[in-house]
Amino acid sequence: MRKRVLLLTGSPGVGKTSVLVKVAKSLKAEGYSVGGMISREVRSQGIRIGFEILDLNSAKRGWLAHVNQKNGPQVGRYRVNMKDLESLGVTAILEAVERFDAVAIDEIGPMELFSEKFKNAVKKAIEGRKLVVGVVHWKARNKLIDDVKRREDTELYVVTHENRDSVHNVIVREAINFLKHVS
Repeated sequence: MRKRVLLLTGSPGVGKTSVLVKVAKSLKAEGYSVGGMISREVRSQGIRIGFEILDLNSAKRGWLAHVNQKNGPQVGRYRVNMKDLESLGVTAILEAVERFDAVAIDEIGPMELFSEKFKNAVKKAIEGRKLVVGVVHWKARNKLIDDVKRREDTELYVVTHENRDSVHNVIVREAINFLKHVS
C-alpha cells in the first residue's frame, strides 16, 4: 500500500522541523504545491522564548506559544496563543487540504492539541485524499495521534542525529511515489 500520511517524530531539538522544511522544498522543486503550517522555536540571547507559526503558503507568521503570553493554556513555561494557532495554523492546514498537492503539519503536539479547531483540521487532512507530511510529538499520548499512527496508510519516520541530514530523501521518494499515482 502506498503511504499517504508520512509522519516524523524524534526527540526534542533533533531537527524534525528542519527535515519537514527540506521535504516541502524538495516537493516544490519537483513541481508539487505544498501548504500548511510549521512551527519553529524562537530564541533570544540563546534562550528559547517561544514558538512561532509559519503559514507555508502566505509566509504569514504568528505566535504558537510564548513565555510572556498572558493567557491561554499553559505548557511548561509557555502559554499557547489560541488566536494565532487558529487564525494562522488551522487556516493554513484547511487551505492546503483544499488547494495544494501536499499538506504540511508541524506539529501535532501538546500545545496544538488544546485547540478543537486544530484537531478538526488535522482530522480533515488525515481523512482526505491529499498527501500529509507531519510531525508528531515523540511522547504525546492522545487519541488523535494514536489513531493517525495506527492507520494503514501512515508511515512513521524517527529523526535522529545520525539520519537527520539524509532522512528527507527517503520521505521525498515516498511522497513522490504517492503523488505520481494520484495526479
